Amino acid sequence: MAEAVRLGGSVRGRTAPNPNVGCVIVSGGRIVGQGATAPGGRPHAEAVALEAAGEAARGATLYATLEPCAHPSDRGPTCAELIPEAGVTRVVIGLRDPDPRTAGEGIAMLRDAGIAIDVLDEPAARASMSGYLMRLTDGRPRITLKLALSIDGKIALPSGESRWITGEDARAHVHLERAHSDMILVGRGTYLADSPKLDVRLPGLEDWSPRRALLTRGEAVEGWEKLSSPQDVYRLHDVNDLLVEGGSATATAFLAADLVDRILIYRAPILVGEGRNSIGYIGLDLIADAHGRWRASDAAHLGIDRLEVYERVRSESGDEA
Repeated sequence: MAEAVRLGGSVRGRTAPNPNVGCVIVSGGRIVGQGATAPGGRPHAEAVALEAAGEAARGATLYATLEPCAHPSDRGPTCAELIPEAGVTRVVIGLRDPDPRTAGEGIAMLRDAGIAIDVLDEPAARASMSGYLMRLTDGRPRITLKLALSIDGKIALPSGESRWITGEDARAHVHLERAHSDMILVGRGTYLADSPKLDVRLPGLEDWSPRRALLTRGEAVEGWEKLSSPQDVYRLHDVNDLLVEGGSATATAFLAADLVDRILIYRAPILVGEGRNSIGYIGLDLIADAHGRWRASDAAHLGIDRLEVYERVRSESGDEA
């Protein structure tokens, strides 16, 4: 299952609106087939792995990070049909699919075909497909806010000059985050000031550049999708992961609307002093109200800089704190 999760994570940002699923087929203690959801969402991971396994799939165990699909499509047979046809005798599933077209039906079809089923609640699989799961359960993409800051929390000098706050290693990590996103969004001010390309400039990943979006109440820009407000994310039905890159007004708008699920802070070892703040007023008037809303989930050194990752705290019911 760990290898299936890794495979699914490797195609995150390329499969929307489908989930980024990974699949591994094991027979006789060795992997005989593996695959991930193809760019654009088809073929599915299970179909890719079954094709790779061929006849070796007979009597094998199939590990999939998500419940195999059961809803008909004009693009090919369902995975819940392909698996029994291939002769697989056992399936281990990382997560049930919340898509109402499949939810539970894939498992039922496999059991009806005489296949042994183990259904896990695999945290790593949930994390890998968090964007897809968020869109299915909350009706919007999972939203990550990226901030590049000085030690004292500034994003630019008073003049607005900000290139480059962070070093090459941190910037390379941002490009990797871009590659794992379906869409990147900036505000009109950042667009006018920086003319950002928002592409992926890492060797071998140049073709992974996501769609670009602009938060503005003004005119649309050719080649960019327009969002008039943060709440417009609820109409992004084909986006699993949205990366918000700036600037301050845009970050403030998304935080004030309570529409940020994850924050990436790239902190450079510099002091700016007087300068532009990363965010403005987000509706908090008491320090007590700020506590318990975020948790530190990861940290790493990236060359001279430091990455801090924060996740939105959710209650056991799934609601945000």
